[in-house]
Amino acid sequence: MIAVVGVFRSKVDAGQSAAALGALRVDRKYITLLTPESSEKDLRKEMAEVPQSQGEQPGMVKALGAVAGGAVGMGLGEAVASLLIPGVGPVLAIGIAGGALLGAIGGGAAGGALENSVFSGVPEEELFVYQDALRRGHTVIVAMAQDEDQAQAVRGAFERAGAESIDRAREMWWVGLRDVEKETYESQGHDFQADEPAFRLGFHAGLRTRQKSKSSEAVDAEFGDRNPTPQEREAFRRGYERGRAYRQSTENPGKSAAI
Repeated sequence: MIAVVGVFRSKVDAGQSAAALGALRVDRKYITLLTPESSEKDLRKEMAEVPQSQGEQPGMVKALGAVAGGAVGMGLGEAVASLLIPGVGPVLAIGIAGGALLGAIGGGAAGGALENSVFSGVPEEELFVYQDALRRGHTVIVAMAQDEDQAQAVRGAFERAGAESIDRAREMWWVGLRDVEKETYESQGHDFQADEPAFRLGFHAGLRTRQKSKSSEAVDAEFGDRNPTPQEREAFRRGYERGRAYRQSTENPGKSAAI
């Protein structure tokens, strides 16, 4: 299956977009909406902005309405889970399999939390992008498409609804990290501008690493078959260590990510 992700500024836009996926034959069990938990007053205000001429809104929007009314649970065909994520705050997951995805974003054993869920195809390092979007107050929809044709249709639906793509969200996440990483890297006497591509590859590899330590041979293997130069290999290693530190800092907010 193919994961298609949309990042929305408005909960209502996200809810309507998720509800509309039924017309694209996306099974409800393959759709999850993640959103920062709001007060009942804020949710009621957002739900009031849904055009009444369209009648009662189905699916995810209806579930958001239930949350606003305090009916958190299974009553409307939508499972609702809630978790306090360090550095983000309380987050709601609406969708049958949402609890697994929410647990992966908020917990240390990300790979294990997704292993037996419908989201097993989601790249582990993407979870940090979702976490960043939620931290910025945005709502994330993850839909698992059956094939590339359905994935393209879902991407189009998200784009028409004003969603930010996962690629764009990933770039915004990196922009938010880049200045600190650049300063740290250059303080050690290295050229960040020249080494950034290899460094960033290493950073992403470090996000995927759950082990406390890893051999130098295993780190090199993460670089793949790119036949790197010595300078690229060193930049990758430094990025890898920074990625591991970043992961540890998100899982243990009280600890510094400095290397």
